[in-house]
Amino acid sequence: MFATTLEAIRSTTSKRTAYIRGILALLTIAIVFKAVWIAQVGLGHGRELVDFAAFYITAKLVWLGTVDQAYQFAKLIVIQREASGGHDGFMSWTYPPQFSLLLAPFALIPVGIAYSLFAASTLTLYLAVLRRLAGENFVLVLIVFFPTIGITLACGQNGLLTAALIGMVCLFFEERPILAGASLGLMIIKPHLAIAFAVYAILRRSWIVVMTAAAVVLISSAICTAAFGVEIWRAFLQSVRESSVFLEQGNYPMHRMISIYAALRTAGMSASAAFFAQGAVAVLALAVVLIAAYRTMAARERLGLVAIVSVCISPYAYDYDFLIFSVGLAPLLPALLASAREWERGIIYALPIPIGTFGYLQATQMASSHNGEQALGTLSIGGFAIVPLIALIVGILLLRSSRAEAIDEASVRCASA
Repeated sequence: MFATTLEAIRSTTSKRTAYIRGILALLTIAIVFKAVWIAQVGLGHGRELVDFAAFYITAKLVWLGTVDQAYQFAKLIVIQREASGGHDGFMSWTYPPQFSLLLAPFALIPVGIAYSLFAASTLTLYLAVLRRLAGENFVLVLIVFFPTIGITLACGQNGLLTAALIGMVCLFFEERPILAGASLGLMIIKPHLAIAFAVYAILRRSWIVVMTAAAVVLISSAICTAAFGVEIWRAFLQSVRESSVFLEQGNYPMHRMISIYAALRTAGMSASAAFFAQGAVAVLALAVVLIAAYRTMAARERLGLVAIVSVCISPYAYDYDFLIFSVGLAPLLPALLASAREWERGIIYALPIPIGTFGYLQATQMASSHNGEQALGTLSIGGFAIVPLIALIVGILLLRSSRAEAIDEASVRCASA
């Protein structure tokens, strides 16, 4: 019933248009509200920093010529505490220098305006890409992922940008490989989320995509070296090593992560056992990439499968990163609508909502109640939900379609006999 109700929204142009306009209006209001809030509150004033505030602080450091301090956790803690008016919260900085350079222009304008430009531009790009991928199913995907989009805007994260880049890889991989390669190369800002597509491009021998992506990475790295100096790479690598220790100790907000590692750690499993489980899931995800690369199926379905499994490879994936799943689901919907049963489609539409929102709601509740509970004390449900969700979609598209193809071939042979 749930699936049928949602799908009925896309039945007529007028319904689709009305819902899309309503959702876009709500998202616009959210951006304006958050921009005003950030402009009034500033970077903190005794409050915990939102993610965009951390972006803005790093952008300021670029212009001060001290961006290397963003990668030195001991110094960054002091900088963030001063910016937030003494709040003890801390957000580590492990982004490659390319993202620091990309953020630099935003430090030249007031933080409220900077947030609104960042949020509006990334949202516009994401929606444009998603619409191309989803077609008449655009409103359906938009409704399912509306809560996750809202949460991404609320914290000012870059999930809309990375989802748009992955979506552009899906859009242009077959017909415009240079654009696909450029988009894949720009994922250097979050390389752990692009592993699946890098492997897929190699398996498909799409050398234009591979070489273009490599060129973007090398050129942008050279620009960062010229801008920040060679030492920036040593600082970056040191921050990555320190973040690994943070992750093992559970010092990140794991209730907002969607990896099986975070799910098992918050359920009480040891770090080593959780890492082993994460490795097993990553291997299975890459196996799906391998199947997608060589199986005879529509290109859009292959790319959609690669996109939905790309968020399962790294243990370091948050709820806002889950938007990548939306640009993978969009090209898969026609096949799912044709092959999946109603209750299966209901699960596919329902599960993304808690995966993308539960952690943030938990974090909000903890902040409002001033609960000092550690991250490992709050269960992460994302990893527990995302694995069966992907397994359901893969099973429908690969196993059931194989069975249907076999039946069709048998029918053809019987008819010819």
